[in-house]
Amino acid sequence: QRKGKTPSYSYVIIGAGSAGCVLANRLTEDAQESALLLEAGPKDRWLGSLRLSWKIHMPAALTYNLCDDKYNWFYHTLPQANMDNRVMYWPRGRVWGGSSSLNAMVYIRGHAEDYNRWQREGADGWDYDHCLPYFRKAQCHELGENRYRGGNGPLQVSRGKTNHPLHKAFIEAGRQAGYPFTDDMNGYQQEGVGWMDMTIYKGKRWSTASAYLRPALGRPNLKAEVRCVTTKILFDGNRAVGVEYIQNGQKKKVFAEKEVIVSGGAINSPQLLMLSGIGNADDLKQLGIPVIQHLPGVGNNLQDHLELYVQQQCTQPITLYKAQKPFHMVKIGLEWLTMFTGYGATAHLESGGFIRSRPKVAHPDIQFHFLPSQVIDHGRVASKIEAYQVHVGPMRSTSTGWLKLKSTNPLDHPIIQPNYLTTDIDVWEFRQCVKLSREIFAQKAFDPFRGPEALPGPQVQSDADIDAFVRQKADTAYHPSCTCKMGSPSDPMAVVDSNARVLGLEKLRVIDASIMPSIVSGNLNAPTIMMAEKAADIIRGRPALVDSGVPVYQPPTLDTQR
Repeated sequence: QRKGKTPSYSYVIIGAGSAGCVLANRLTEDAQESALLLEAGPKDRWLGSLRLSWKIHMPAALTYNLCDDKYNWFYHTLPQANMDNRVMYWPRGRVWGGSSSLNAMVYIRGHAEDYNRWQREGADGWDYDHCLPYFRKAQCHELGENRYRGGNGPLQVSRGKTNHPLHKAFIEAGRQAGYPFTDDMNGYQQEGVGWMDMTIYKGKRWSTASAYLRPALGRPNLKAEVRCVTTKILFDGNRAVGVEYIQNGQKKKVFAEKEVIVSGGAINSPQLLMLSGIGNADDLKQLGIPVIQHLPGVGNNLQDHLELYVQQQCTQPITLYKAQKPFHMVKIGLEWLTMFTGYGATAHLESGGFIRSRPKVAHPDIQFHFLPSQVIDHGRVASKIEAYQVHVGPMRSTSTGWLKLKSTNPLDHPIIQPNYLTTDIDVWEFRQCVKLSREIFAQKAFDPFRGPEALPGPQVQSDADIDAFVRQKADTAYHPSCTCKMGSPSDPMAVVDSNARVLGLEKLRVIDASIMPSIVSGNLNAPTIMMAEKAADIIRGRPALVDSGVPVYQPPTLDTQR
């Protein structure tokens, strides 16, 4: 396994996140291949213990890691001109499992039409018929398998267990407002309100580190290193041959006999490509980086979801407010540490829904996550009142942004410009989000619980007031994507082809949320895992799985909004 002194593997995978863990597992199923997985952050367990690293593995503790930089890149954007010049905080995972070790564990696939759109956008072979089998392959749903759900994959998916009266009220209120009930928003019918799927297994967070990496660690052909910052992809002409990385202050080098696979995520992947001479030639020359391949799409086409909270005070002491008091927190913590049950065993985002913002929209473009609690500033500020809230935001905003290198130092964060709310339709859709959420909260089902509105507050009524509230309070839903777009080689903004190979180069792929041609209508973790499953088959030269003609719900009419 050595060329001279430099170690070599069949595959070098950069980033042990939602995609990298899947690839490490699947590519080492072939005993004759070897893989090295490089992660910039630490392991997700301290001394190998779930309980000692409870901040990651206890679902209810998710805000702890969103707010410190121990497991988190802690990115910030440029000030946003259309959001009162706020600098937005972007937590991203820097740990085994990547952002799947930090996220709110919501398992949402997006809509079938998102993948059919990818196909039209040049991602050949990535339509819904070709993606659904990989969602199923990854998944083990506690409700068992059917044409939409997987029953024996590594990724455990469950429904909420709290049966909280406020979740029931939200679903009932949605129906009273005229939206359908859907029994599986990842199945036949996304549209409507219902119970959400979560990547939680037996009360524990089920990240890709738990699902894919840990079961493969015992294989002799997989080596997984931590605290390795990859600084550069090495080339021989236009062929990727390995990478350079820094571990414990030492510069190291490793060769890849078959491929270098970049799975750093929507921020690190384009950053590493640019540091290695792949990107917009003018930008690279300005920094004195020798150009390996001019690909102006690297770091462009940045897309994200924004969301805001509509909050209502609750007249009964049943929200999670009490659970945030020290005595109750200790009690909840002890129940979870001993039995992995109780209020610690859920992220409490157990109900939600998808609706259309206006007539003529073919599939839902607004998403709700309901929470029987109040969140303030990414959970960095404790709740002061009994309240419940809905997270609401548009799914297919038209504003796109970019990221660029700040310098040639790999440890410098890139410059991140999401360009939020730069189009009139994006502003209008947010206004709809607020109005439609208020309408649901006004339904009879909430009568026993409804106190005064806490956010935006009763004083916010006119369109101008709502727009101002959105500028002040909207925040990222943590879904950066599309910065290394997959497309046809004739697309000047494409970075990888439909096999995830970097255009114009050999033996180099990018596989993570950065290669999405456009953002999907939902959360990004499940789609990222699906993409890695599908790419693993492509890399291994296996025939693509396909399930043709899967039925998908169509609204009875598009002449109405619901």
